[in-house]
Amino acid sequence: MLTPAHLTLIQWLSPAFPTGAFAYSHGLEHEIATGIVHDAASLESWLTNILRFGAGWQDAVLLAHALRDDREALDDLARALSPCAERLQEGLEQGAALARAVACITGRTLPPRMLPVALGEAATALDLPEGDVIALYLQGFAGNLVTIAIRHVPLGQTEGQAVLHHLAPLIHCLANRAAMAPLGALGTCALAGDLAALCHETQEVRIFRT
Repeated sequence: MLTPAHLTLIQWLSPAFPTGAFAYSHGLEHEIATGIVHDAASLESWLTNILRFGAGWQDAVLLAHALRDDREALDDLARALSPCAERLQEGLEQGAALARAVACITGRTLPPRMLPVALGEAATALDLPEGDVIALYLQGFAGNLVTIAIRHVPLGQTEGQAVLHHLAPLIHCLANRAAMAPLGALGTCALAGDLAALCHETQEVRIFRT
C-alpha cells in the first residue's frame, strides 16, 4: 500500500529534488559518443549490465546496510569501492546534496555521505520496507540514465520509457536480493562501464560531469 512515507521517498528520488542528478551520466555520455549505446536495444543491454553487475547492485547492497548499520564505516567503504575519480565525485556530490536538502526540509542533522549511504541514513526515519527503498532508488537511477539517452542518443520518449518498463522486473528482483544480501555480496563486474567512466575523464567534448 502506498503511504505518505512512500511519497516522501519518491520526492527525494525525483528529478526535481536538488541532487543535480541530471548533470551526471555515469559514463553513458562516453558510450553514446563512441556508438556503443546507439538505440533502445543497446541502451537496455548497457543498463541491464550496470544494474546487475555494476553500481546498481553495489549501491543497492550499500543502501540496504545503510538502513540499519554503521553509516560512517559504510561511507568509507563506498568511497573505497569507487572505480575512478569521477564516479567518486558523482556519489559524493549527489549524496551531499541529498543530505543537505533533506536536512533543510526535516530539521534533522544529516552529514554528507556517498549517495546510497546518505539515502539510507535519511530513509531510516520513513520506516519503509527495505526492498521498497532499494527498488525506488534503482528506479530513479535507471530513470535518470534513460532520460540522458532520450536526449543524446537520441531516442524517442516512447522508446526510452519502454526501456525503463522492461527493466522493472529486474529492478524488483535486485531490490529483494539486496535487502537480504550480506556485505560480502558487494562487488562489481561491469568493466566496460568502469572503463567508460575512466575515458570520460579525458573526453574533449563533454556535456555531463561524469
